[in-house]
Amino acid sequence: MIDDVQNVILLSLDALRADHLSCYGYDRDTSPTLDELAADNLMCANAFSASSHTREAVASLLTGEHPNRAAGTNYQLAAEPISSVAQRAGLTCGGFHSNPFVSRAYGFDEGFDVFDDDLHLGQHKIIALAQRVLDKLRNRHYARAEIINERAFKWLDSLEDVDRFFLWNHYMDTHGPYEPPAEYRERYTDEYISDRTAGSLYKRAIKDPESITDAEHKLLVDYYDAEIRYIDDRLADFFESLRRRDLLDDSLVIITADHGDAFGEHDYYEHPRQLHEELVHVPLIVVHPDIEPATIETAVSTTDIVATISQVLGEPPCGVGESLFDLSHTDGDRTVFQQARGENESAHIRRFAARTKDETAYGQYDTNTETVTVDSASSDAIGEALLSHIREQSATSPSEDAAEEAPNEEIEQRLSALGYK
Repeated sequence: MIDDVQNVILLSLDALRADHLSCYGYDRDTSPTLDELAADNLMCANAFSASSHTREAVASLLTGEHPNRAAGTNYQLAAEPISSVAQRAGLTCGGFHSNPFVSRAYGFDEGFDVFDDDLHLGQHKIIALAQRVLDKLRNRHYARAEIINERAFKWLDSLEDVDRFFLWNHYMDTHGPYEPPAEYRERYTDEYISDRTAGSLYKRAIKDPESITDAEHKLLVDYYDAEIRYIDDRLADFFESLRRRDLLDDSLVIITADHGDAFGEHDYYEHPRQLHEELVHVPLIVVHPDIEPATIETAVSTTDIVATISQVLGEPPCGVGESLFDLSHTDGDRTVFQQARGENESAHIRRFAARTKDETAYGQYDTNTETVTVDSASSDAIGEALLSHIREQSATSPSEDAAEEAPNEEIEQRLSALGYK
């Protein structure tokens, strides 16, 4: 483990699957910044998100708990987040993003001194109206990475009397609809379509995947990869800004994703409540000047991030994970678990998966019949581990949320534009 960490920075990217990054074996040059960071620091080759969709995945990412404990029945944050742990350790905490599902409406502002979720309704009506008009004019459903960076560094520059800080930035650019900025739009394809057409194509891929032609499939992938290259360049800007402020040497930076995205591998697009590899295999890179470059081959989970941060802050362990620094010294493998609650007609189904670096097992729990099933193709060891995990989790239902306000109009509009409705 490294010593004397002053600041902690958590950078999470929405819907970024690991196998579309060059450092994870992709044949396109999509991620030169992440490639360099992975080569010079601690890279987790087999990192898996705790879930395949934001509402459970980010809750687990920030609390270190399995989804059942991390997110309540209405997906309110239900366990203590790492921001509260950091506050206890004396750090000033700031969060910046524009995903409605992890906004203050769902309790994700807990533990933050400043929390900017890009939602203005209810804060100032005139600003809210102007924001809504601007969003419609630019066909934009979230704040671009460069805006998130600007807001984060404006906050950091205001911390004149603060010794230590915790910063969480969550970037939405790799989430659909894939609408890369103009200068990136033809990086991997000669075809140019408007944002409106790109949005329509993305929504059709979700609703009617069989209608997607080979050419449309290629364009979806090309534009997704262009979004990755855009966010990779913005990460380069972020680290350069840290260097200019002499903050990089004193900061532990963790980079990951909440889940991936599918492109028809299992006859669906986007990230429905499934647990296939393309949805849960995510990048995970730990950056600090004192880290010896290494690759962790054993399976790790995004629930390990809270344990890692707690350890460097000198706080008691919390959550179900293990410190990535401890795992970097182990040669053996381990089993990590994923979960996704069904929705709509499958709302009674809880899907589960277990993974080592070499094996995967799938199972589910039916809340109507209270029956547990595990894929018969699983080996004895991983199958038994998954069976035990499902039984343990099914015995612990998600906590009942307190009375929750109905999502406001701005949240509803953004969720619809992002393909959630």
